[in-house]
Amino acid sequence: MSRLQQYVEESKPLAKLGKPVDYIPALSKQPVDQFTVCILDESGNQFLSGNTKGKFTLQSISKIISFIYICEHLGIEKVLEYVDMEPTGDAFNSMVRLEITEVGKPFNPLINAGAIAVCSLLPGAKKEERKEGLWQFIERMMGEKVAINEEVYRSELATAYRNRAIAYYLKSKNFLKGDVEDAVDIYTQQCAIIVDVEILARIALIIVNDGVNPTSGERIFSKKIAKIAKALLITCGMYNDSGKFAAFVGIPAKSGVSGGILTMANHANMEGLHGKLGIATFGPSIDDVGNSIVGMSFLKRLSEGFHLTIF
Repeated sequence: MSRLQQYVEESKPLAKLGKPVDYIPALSKQPVDQFTVCILDESGNQFLSGNTKGKFTLQSISKIISFIYICEHLGIEKVLEYVDMEPTGDAFNSMVRLEITEVGKPFNPLINAGAIAVCSLLPGAKKEERKEGLWQFIERMMGEKVAINEEVYRSELATAYRNRAIAYYLKSKNFLKGDVEDAVDIYTQQCAIIVDVEILARIALIIVNDGVNPTSGERIFSKKIAKIAKALLITCGMYNDSGKFAAFVGIPAKSGVSGGILTMANHANMEGLHGKLGIATFGPSIDDVGNSIVGMSFLKRLSEGFHLTIF
């Protein structure tokens, strides 16, 4: 057995320690015994484990993609007028920091408040036009057409009371542009985009490769924005465990409450995989913070075993 597969097998039993997210009804039905991994290097070599074509939704992983997109269109200086780049220490759907700070600006684009503000900035005159531009950008990163899990989307939209409250508060403080319901709807749809670990690893590889798809050579976004995105992933990407993840795993990462984790590595050398790596895991059993328990366990083993930390 390879070391990579050994780390998978050692991590699998931990999936039983958590449970799927229960505040989004459509996600609460996921079987907890799933665990899939894809590691992709810049030459196209792969490590695959589990049902790597099994589908799940992006959820909060989508936030880093829409942030990259809007920075490319408006420039980072304009985006920073609406959202900051600092960790919060609060839950991803918290309103506390918005209310206790005098300004009321979202602390970063990887919490719900920041991501909804970002969705309100999308260019275009109408909601469908704004959404289509983002979808086309995501498709360039995914390598295939965007598809929405309608059950998850409808389930999230029907229970999006807190997100609506956040959005209306942002609007009252002039940190949300345009229509509140449009911003919430686009945000909810982007969270419900369907992926698998192979697609997720492809997206991660483009980010770690400074915005260039290594397969096609196409530059999708600038090196400057890629650098900012990777810094955000290190400081804010794993909810309230971002600091621990940085200390003990030490690679840029973004998780979602569906159980996916997007991460990446520079200058790796592991069992036939070399150079920059896009890494994706999926295990729907999450901890109290919102991170996949089995995914976190695997990534810690991976980083320690192959010295991936950037620190």
